[in-house]
Amino acid sequence: MALIGNLRQQPVRRLVQLYLGLALYGVSMALMVRSDLGLDPWDVFHQGLSKLTGLSFGTVTIAVGALVLLLWIPLRQRPGLGTVSNVVVVGLVVDATLALLPTGGPLGVRIALLITGIVANGAATALYLGARLGPGPRDGLMTGFVARRPGLSTRLVRTGIEVTVLLLGALLGGTVGLGTVAYALAIGPLAQLFIPMFAVPDDAAPDDAAPTPGSAAPVAPAG
Repeated sequence: MALIGNLRQQPVRRLVQLYLGLALYGVSMALMVRSDLGLDPWDVFHQGLSKLTGLSFGTVTIAVGALVLLLWIPLRQRPGLGTVSNVVVVGLVVDATLALLPTGGPLGVRIALLITGIVANGAATALYLGARLGPGPRDGLMTGFVARRPGLSTRLVRTGIEVTVLLLGALLGGTVGLGTVAYALAIGPLAQLFIPMFAVPDDAAPDDAAPTPGSAAPVAPAG
């Protein structure tokens, strides 16, 4: 699988934006975990697997990301610098942030953590995807299925993957609650809001498939 991502255009901005987005994504995940009000579907799975194996949340996030990345091979997906970085950086930042944030607290504080985490996750998604250096493993899994099964809509494939992951995570003991529903309803509009702010214009060579003026990079929530 050849790497994607053209660093000839605005390399400093792209790299800074990529790693800022990935770091913010890790922080946002930790905030949602500490809210104890429910996680997004993939994190429900990560948490459940963490409870089952005894491994840290961040370690499980890295391991699952690496395993999902292997599924790209039969889907003929092409990773980029952002893909590889996503697997490692997000998990490390999650662990570091969880170590700093206390558990429990009043309901009002936990709701604030949840809301902040969801909004930060939307901004993080737009930041790292807007750098145009490759999607995360889970986003690539979705786009790969859509490309291989053109008769299936993106919405159907995404929903099928997330519902499956959510059910597995719930069976493993992951936290499903208000935050799970709130994330599912809010992350799309938030990403759409932030994308125009962070999308790096792609003025690259013809084979880079630059978007038409005014268009934004396609986004699905990272993770």
